[in-house]
Amino acid sequence: MSADKLVMMANQIGKFFAPQRGADAVAAIADHLQKFWDPRMRAAIVAHLAAGGAGLDGPVREAVGRLKEANKGVGGGAAVEAKG
Repeated sequence: MSADKLVMMANQIGKFFAPQRGADAVAAIADHLQKFWDPRMRAAIVAHLAAGGAGLDGPVREAVGRLKEANKGVGGGAAVEAKG
């Protein structure tokens, strides 16, 4: 899947979670990506962020950064349990 497509999808997720009151939108975005995105998609969006993250909205950029931290040391971007 292209980086542009992943950015579009991630930003749509961000737009969904942004207006929800009483919730940490960044944590909700990261949790959604961790739970529902294929490990290859997560690895690709993390790589996109590492390459500058062009097109990622602010909260999404932060969520992908958290995703990167959550998956440190996990080979090939494999899933780890989301904190929550």
